[in-house]
Amino acid sequence: MKSRPSARVTNEHFHPLFDLNVLGLILTTQEALIHLGPEGGSIINMSSIVSASSPADQSVYNATKSAVDGLTRTFAKELGQRKIRVNSINPGPIETEGTHSTGFIDRFQTLIPIIPLGRIGQPQDIAPGVVFLASSDSEWMTGETLYVTGGLH
Repeated sequence: MKSRPSARVTNEHFHPLFDLNVLGLILTTQEALIHLGPEGGSIINMSSIVSASSPADQSVYNATKSAVDGLTRTFAKELGQRKIRVNSINPGPIETEGTHSTGFIDRFQTLIPIIPLGRIGQPQDIAPGVVFLASSDSEWMTGETLYVTGGLH
């Protein structure tokens, strides 16, 4: 994912992000529905704090993650009668192989002073939220967004 000002967005920048983050989510959800039986289940989408914080130079990524949030709410309404819950996790800055390879880890380091918990998140910080949303402990939750941001939100 490359940052760029809105005035410099091109088809080559736009389509890969939308294909992955929006169309990919729709197609994956369609495939999941084939495998979810009458007992229902839980679909957990991965969004981002970016959909709420809207940083500069992230218009396309922001738009894709905002679409994930909207699709989460729409799918929750469409699939609730099938006992399928649909929620999303919106992480803050997380240290991953991807954030290192794209150079975003450097940008994330500058955020540490404003993250209330004082550090960049790790994948294991997100896992408990996923487990919760997948479990029966969240059986009355659908169409919800769980922010896991170290307090940045």
